[in-house]
Amino acid sequence: MKNCEYQQIDPRALTVSPSSAQIHTVKKVQRLRRKWEVFPGKNRFLCDGRFILARQSGVLPLTLGLIIVTCCLFFAFDCPFLVEHLTVFIPVIGGMLFLFVTISLLRTSFTDPGILPRATPDEAADIEKQIDTSGSSTYRPPPRTKEILINQQVVKLKYCFTCKMFRPPRTSHCSLCDNCVERFDHHCPWVGNCVGKRNYRFFYSFIVSLSFLTSFIFGCVITHITLRKYSHSLSRSVCTILVICFFSIWSILGLSGFHTYLVASNLTTNEDIKGSWSSKRGTEDSGNPYSYNSIITNCCATLCGPMPPSLIDRRGFLPPDEAGPAASTSEIELPPFAAKNGTHMVG
Repeated sequence: MKNCEYQQIDPRALTVSPSSAQIHTVKKVQRLRRKWEVFPGKNRFLCDGRFILARQSGVLPLTLGLIIVTCCLFFAFDCPFLVEHLTVFIPVIGGMLFLFVTISLLRTSFTDPGILPRATPDEAADIEKQIDTSGSSTYRPPPRTKEILINQQVVKLKYCFTCKMFRPPRTSHCSLCDNCVERFDHHCPWVGNCVGKRNYRFFYSFIVSLSFLTSFIFGCVITHITLRKYSHSLSRSVCTILVICFFSIWSILGLSGFHTYLVASNLTTNEDIKGSWSSKRGTEDSGNPYSYNSIITNCCATLCGPMPPSLIDRRGFLPPDEAGPAASTSEIELPPFAAKNGTHMVG
C-alpha cells in the first residue's frame, strides 16, 4: 500500500525546477517602473504620470465647485429672464467665459510648473568636492552661494541642501511640494499646484478671465434685480449669486491687478514680497536685472514666449538596476499540493 501511494504522486508537483523559478523571476523583473512612481517630491500624479499636481490639493475641488455652482445658478435663474428682456448673447458670453476659466484653471493645476530634477549622487559628490574647503567631512559650512553677472548686475545663486545643487536664477525651493521650481512665483492652494515658469501664463489667464466672468455675472445680476424693480418674485438663488459675486469680485480684481503689475515689471510674487530688487535694500545696483525696460516687451517675454519643455521626464522608464530589487526565489508561489505536503515527502 505504501508503494502504491508513492506511485500515485506526480513528482513534478512536489518540486520547483530551476527553470520554472527563473521564469517567475524574469516575469517580475520585466515589469519596468516609470520615474513618476519614485519621484522624490511631494506631488500626486494622474493618468500614469501625464498630469501632476501638489499632494495637498484639497482646495482645488472647492475652487472648481464654486465656479461651477455659481455659473449653474446664473444660467438657471438669471439668463432666462435676461434673454427675454435683453439679448440672447448673454448666455453665450457667459458660457464662453466659463469654458475659458475652467480650461485655464485645469491647465494651471495639471501642468508641471517648472520643477528641476535633483542632482544625481555623482553630480552631488562633484559639487561637494568643489565647494568643500574645510577638509572635514562632518563640518557643515554656512549657506553657500555663487555669484554670477546678469545684465551687468551681480546675482547670487543659493545652494539647495535638499536638491543638492545651486539653484538657477529666479529658482526657489517650495516647502510644500519639496521641489526646486524654476522662476518660482508662489504656491497657490486654490489651484493645487506651484506657479512657476511653465504654468504662470495659464495662472494669469485664469485670474484675469475669472475677473471678467465674476464682473459679468455681477453686472447681469444687478441688471436682473433692477429690471424686476425689487419685486417679491425675486428668488433666493439670485440673491445667493449676488452675495457670492459681491464678496469675491474685490479680491479677484485686486489679485488680477497685482499680477498685471508683476507681468509689466517682469517680477515674480516671491521677488516682490522679498523685495529682491527694491532700492530699500541699500545696494548700489538694486534694479531688476530681468526687466527689458519696456512694458510690452516684459509682457511678451512672460506670457507669449515658447513653452519650455518639462525637465523631470516623469513618464520615462527607470533603468533596470534602479527599478527595484528582483524577486527572490522565496517569493515564488509553490504549487498548492507541494506547499501542503512538502513535509511528508520522506519515505
